[in-house]
Amino acid sequence: MLRVGLTGGIASGKSAAAAEFVRLGVPVIDADEAARAVTTPDSPALPELAALRPDEPLVVGGELDRKRLRDLLFADPALRREVEGILHPRIIAHMTTRIAAAHAPYVIVAVPLLAEAGGASELVDRVLVIDCPEELQIERLMRRDGETEAGARRILAAQADRDTRLKLADDVIENSGSLEALKAAIAQLHVRYRRLAEVNI
Repeated sequence: MLRVGLTGGIASGKSAAAAEFVRLGVPVIDADEAARAVTTPDSPALPELAALRPDEPLVVGGELDRKRLRDLLFADPALRREVEGILHPRIIAHMTTRIAAAHAPYVIVAVPLLAEAGGASELVDRVLVIDCPEELQIERLMRRDGETEAGARRILAAQADRDTRLKLADDVIENSGSLEALKAAIAQLHVRYRRLAEVNI
């Protein structure tokens, strides 16, 4: 089975792309869903996360405070590395199980931070990057999430830069246009991936 990694910077259009692959009947294994699955209230990861910042509770009422954690991660690279050390192996194991259970010519493995996530690249055979100019990402973040320009730039600075992502790419969709244009590009790749999957068997 061909495994295609789907990635891109924040507000590049990854979610819309993943949704279109789902509409085409392609299984999408999502790293964000895996992250939620490995941080449920009964997860062994939760006490480890709570212990990282005893004075700044990350676990409230037995559940992970995801917004607080996200805000802290953007501001504290050292904390981000600690959290990644706890979560990444569990996320990769969860996704590996999901991939193995899929039955299709190819699967989409959606990893927003593929360029940053150590070990995640081993999950995929090729990489599809959804790309757009950084200024458009900032504009979308400000419109979609109510971010200030400074806040949007901080979020982008915490991710791999555009050139780093593009160097990973086997395929690139430039997503500066309409949703219809994005869907058309994905339809072309869908045909290509099915052909590649036949060769991959």
